[in-house]
Amino acid sequence: MSDGGGIGGVGSRRAVRLRLTGRVQGVGFRWFARRAARELGVAGRVRNLPDGSVEAVAVGDPAGLAQFHERLREGPPGSRVLAVEEQEIAVVPDWEGFEIDH
Repeated sequence: MSDGGGIGGVGSRRAVRLRLTGRVQGVGFRWFARRAARELGVAGRVRNLPDGSVEAVAVGDPAGLAQFHERLREGPPGSRVLAVEEQEIAVVPDWEGFEIDH
């Protein structure tokens, strides 16, 4: 039997990597992402990448991840998200909480 990990039961959690491009650094995007994730019950991490994009790795139920994706697409005031690339992650990390990687 699979351990599934975390809240929500076996098999209900999935993981995605989101890469956001546009005006996403220097506008409070990581803090916006952390707040949205915590409100939606999504675990994971977010960080700035050297190329000027932002990467978020998120774990949660499909509905919460879809809402998180939409919140990030909107972004905080001052941001301008041009594109969001989403990639499924095969192995779902057993993370709790959502943190900013510096």
